[in-house]
Amino acid sequence: MKASKITFQQTPRPTVEIHLPDGSLLSGPRGTTVGEFLHAVEEKTHQESPPQVLITPIVGAVVNDQLRELTYPIHIDARVRPVTMGEADGMRIYRRSLTFLLEAVFEELIPEGKVAVDHSVSSGGYFCQVSARTPLSEVELARIEARMHALVEQDIPFLRQEIPLEQAIAHFRAKGHEDKVRLLAHRRKNYLTVYQMGDYLDYHHGYMVPSTGYLRWFGLVKTDNGFTLRFPRRHQPTELLPLPDYSKLLSTFRLYGDWLHRLGISNIGALNDSINQERIREIILVSEALHEMEIANIAAKITAHADQAHIILIAGPSCSGKTTFSKRLSVQLLAQGITPYPLEMDNFFLDRDNTPRDENGELDFESLGALDRQRLEQDLGSLIAGERVQLPRFNFKTGKREAGEVVQLKRGDIIILEGIHGLNPGLIPDIPDEHVLRIYVSALTQLNLDRHNRISTTDTRLLRRIVRDARERGYTAYETIQRWESVRRGEKRYIFPYQENADVMFNSALVYELAALKPLVEPLLRQVPFRTPEHIETKRLLAFLEWFIPLECDLIPDNSILREFVGNSILREFSLWQRN
Repeated sequence: MKASKITFQQTPRPTVEIHLPDGSLLSGPRGTTVGEFLHAVEEKTHQESPPQVLITPIVGAVVNDQLRELTYPIHIDARVRPVTMGEADGMRIYRRSLTFLLEAVFEELIPEGKVAVDHSVSSGGYFCQVSARTPLSEVELARIEARMHALVEQDIPFLRQEIPLEQAIAHFRAKGHEDKVRLLAHRRKNYLTVYQMGDYLDYHHGYMVPSTGYLRWFGLVKTDNGFTLRFPRRHQPTELLPLPDYSKLLSTFRLYGDWLHRLGISNIGALNDSINQERIREIILVSEALHEMEIANIAAKITAHADQAHIILIAGPSCSGKTTFSKRLSVQLLAQGITPYPLEMDNFFLDRDNTPRDENGELDFESLGALDRQRLEQDLGSLIAGERVQLPRFNFKTGKREAGEVVQLKRGDIIILEGIHGLNPGLIPDIPDEHVLRIYVSALTQLNLDRHNRISTTDTRLLRRIVRDARERGYTAYETIQRWESVRRGEKRYIFPYQENADVMFNSALVYELAALKPLVEPLLRQVPFRTPEHIETKRLLAFLEWFIPLECDLIPDNSILREFVGNSILREFSLWQRN
């Protein structure tokens, strides 16, 4: 074969090319950062777009199928996809960087105090607590926010560097950050990636923006004895949504915080210590006992209002453990002389021909309009009245409802109805509130890596789902991750906006569960194909799991909520309805 057009070069050419998803081609000096290339893209977009059109800021990039920071230098020709604040990875980069800015300013202005990032807020934000001093005043909070905005205007760089692990531990020990020292004592790598802004230095689990100038959208609001660090949601990445009241959610998190204090496990370093010191059996037993105590308290509340409360509505996001919670609640109710009847909300789907469609023209089974609410309300009313009721059964193969079982409840029996819309006031609007108790179930993780690096409740649920889907449904981790965005979209629309409507909240998180999930989920994650978007998510999850010492699943009690996901639950075949 003749290769007349191929020549050997003595030196590489001084430029590199990047190929964008829309077919555009950019050329620049070798070693130019991907951020510099994409800045040219942003400028061109701004020039070509009408003034009223908001351009979603770029905060990262996927370079040759790997997520990278904007400071990543391009040394070879590459395929590049911008990552914006309108994406999950982009918003993680933004939130992480904003937290870093908050920490630095807090240390500068409130040196005697400590700030901890506790948990997320559905409207876009993190609830933060202050310790080692009195709660912040409105004036102090305003000073912190003003200083943060001033640093944003100065566009100060975040310098990324790798330092020896011993040096990092010595730095945090000198600062009095014992939670970080405790965590890093279990790190297997001999280095740590840290970021520096001025004199402030810390590590964060994941990538950051290049400088403070990217962090233009945030606010601080005094909340309870702490404050909320507000930031945009990715569907409106340059706007702050109104901050709703989330006092019930806050109380649930505070209860879990009290449990952690009782267990002596305030962070992952402490959990790892307990595993190494063989104290984990006691931690598991007490954790499960606290769950059982809370379920018993809920059952007692239902029993106390049994003459009025005839319907228990249970709702929560995917993989919250709602099924096991419902069964354990039923056990407690049976022990107190109340017979629960499980009513499946799915059986009240409209025939598929009448199912509403979403904005993409796809059937929207998660919409409230997909249910025959009139029939549901009618049947509930008849059951409460003690009448015989012919319930429907939805045939998922034909997409039509059929005749189901005939049911007649006795006096004192109670209906348990579990489903995505359980907290939505539009589900059964004509049934009086005194007849209904609404329960919100979610894995509200508050155990964080350290006070600045939080663990996402969403990540906990995703790991639960990967393990369960592989065991029960034969799905690969790739398939579960691929579906996860659609699941999350439904939760944000139909569950999270109504969580404060709950009469009771149950936190299904267990202090030890990520250590127990680790040996089960890691092999599944490692099978996700390279060069796929799902592999980027897999790489993030695997890096996160590196912080945990693995735990054998044999230690998990057989009625634990965690057994719903890892298998061998004693409650799997438990029937809520005990009467023919």
